[in-house]
Amino acid sequence: MTGGPPGPAADPRAEAVRGFGRYLLRERELRGLSAEDVARATKLAPAVIEAIESGYPDRMPPRGYLVAYLRSYAAAVGLGADDVVLRFQEAAGMEEPVVAPAGRPPAGRAPARRWVIIAAVVALVVAAAVVVGFRRPGADSGEIRGRKSTERAPYRAPGVP
Repeated sequence: MTGGPPGPAADPRAEAVRGFGRYLLRERELRGLSAEDVARATKLAPAVIEAIESGYPDRMPPRGYLVAYLRSYAAAVGLGADDVVLRFQEAAGMEEPVVAPAGRPPAGRAPARRWVIIAAVVALVVAAAVVVGFRRPGADSGEIRGRKSTERAPYRAPGVP
């Protein structure tokens, strides 16, 4: 018998998560790795590794941490991190991903909208600068404000007021 609680009328989701844990255990053993090897590579406690591989919900870490732990576990064992997270989400019956896969932007158009807004603001600032530059009096006559080029500044010796 396994170390988990028995349950003839077990929840199908819980059984699927236990099956997912068995999948992780089998993949680790097929690669000849011990739980201590994975714990050393991931810097996770051996009890966390055992809890993930058991698949019992009462022993598993909170979901906020679990996805990151699964990614670390997958990397240490040599599995695809995205594949492992998706398998867990399917087993747990989660509707939406907990965390977007690494290297991809989150779903939705919020980041794209942000860049469009930033580009529009920059374009407005540049347009305003151009308009102000053309409307300055004397800007197109070639006149330089300040001293005339024929005038010379009076010489003052250094240190003299």
